[in-house]
Amino acid sequence: MKRNKILVVDDEHLIRWSLEQNLKKQGFEVVTAGSGEDALRLAREEEPDLVLLDIQLPGISGIEVLERLKDHDEEVVVIMVTAHGGLETAVNAMRIGAHDYISKPFNLDELSIIIKKALETSDLKREVARLRYETKKSIPPNIIGFSRHMKYLMEVLDKVARSEASTVLVQGESGTGKELVAKWIHYSSNRAERPFIAINCAAVPATLLESELFGHEKGAFTDAKATKKGLFELADGGSVFLDEIGDMEMGMQAKLLRFLEDRTFRRIGGGRVFTVDVRIISATNKDLQKAIEEKTFRNDLYYRLQVIPIFLPPLRERREDIIPLAKHFIEIYNRDFNKKVQGIAAMAERMMHDYNWPGNVRELKNVIERAIILGNDETLLLENLPLEITAGAAPQGDEPMAAFRLPPEGIDIEEVEKDLIRQALECTEWNQSKAAKKLNLGIDAFRYRMKKFGYLK
Repeated sequence: MKRNKILVVDDEHLIRWSLEQNLKKQGFEVVTAGSGEDALRLAREEEPDLVLLDIQLPGISGIEVLERLKDHDEEVVVIMVTAHGGLETAVNAMRIGAHDYISKPFNLDELSIIIKKALETSDLKREVARLRYETKKSIPPNIIGFSRHMKYLMEVLDKVARSEASTVLVQGESGTGKELVAKWIHYSSNRAERPFIAINCAAVPATLLESELFGHEKGAFTDAKATKKGLFELADGGSVFLDEIGDMEMGMQAKLLRFLEDRTFRRIGGGRVFTVDVRIISATNKDLQKAIEEKTFRNDLYYRLQVIPIFLPPLRERREDIIPLAKHFIEIYNRDFNKKVQGIAAMAERMMHDYNWPGNVRELKNVIERAIILGNDETLLLENLPLEITAGAAPQGDEPMAAFRLPPEGIDIEEVEKDLIRQALECTEWNQSKAAKKLNLGIDAFRYRMKKFGYLK
């Protein structure tokens, strides 16, 4: 268990020695300083939980030390020690940001009570800071799945969550739910009450990623105007989710590997070594074995990360889960948009089941959201689905759907939809009703798409 650290600042050696001995007996870690200059230096190096600061100091005064301490770290808890009759100065210190004050000569038991209350305040402030990084309440998110793949996956996840495995690698295509799995592991483990912090390695420039993960000291570089704790430090006792780990720059990979060896690090520009207990859950949609062959990913980091490898199957390989997932999302968006969709039409179910879902669960979720927003019925109908899903449905007009030319593979979904609308209009000489029937769409849904793509003003 971590011991609270107290910095005692007083120019009288006997007082420093006496306080140090007394506080150590109470289980505190104690560092002492005889001047304001030493106090500021030790505060940066040692990062105490509490500062016991004498107002009367040679050189830099206690009030100035307080101001500079607060400028460096506004959350630091400071108790001022004032001589008899220095009440006005002590009150001024409280305005600046001191937590409390005590007058000399003081009673050690009284001082002990003040310190304990101050540390409770410090712990509370740190808890608030931690909660700012929390993304969910500490309960596992809901994972929907009844297929053989998902049943096996849930068995693996349960074992991983209950284990002490420090590194987990989640691999799968985009949209398969890698972050959801990471959260499930965290919130199902004994780390659930500690922070879960996620960062997308591809979204943060390589020059900033080191600072985000390890933190930096004030003045470490041009824009470092204050000391900043990194995500590993903030997540101590919890989990850090490194999404898109396959896009991490090689130099940063080496630094991450070094951290994974013993969970120690230094902030940028700092000399103090920090040790933390965090579980690292990484994720990627890239083939890391291929990346290793191409020398864009370190072989040693790969094996260090994949102590526990987890592979998420794409949605097309677990089609039994498509409709249950769709109904789950319907419930969510019914609440969000105050709708009352009760089910899915049989033809719509069949088309959704047969569709390959290249965007996986994320695409399915987006499709349901759009269908709930645009639909007006109590049942989700085929016409509520986008054209890339319904293109294989039997047409209601004379011309078979096969007559429509689909754009090449890899083109944007929006372009597919726009191209099919244009083809339907051209082959029906811009008769909207006939074109809508060709695509098995209601006239309102068809006109909505015409407006969307600029075919109707």
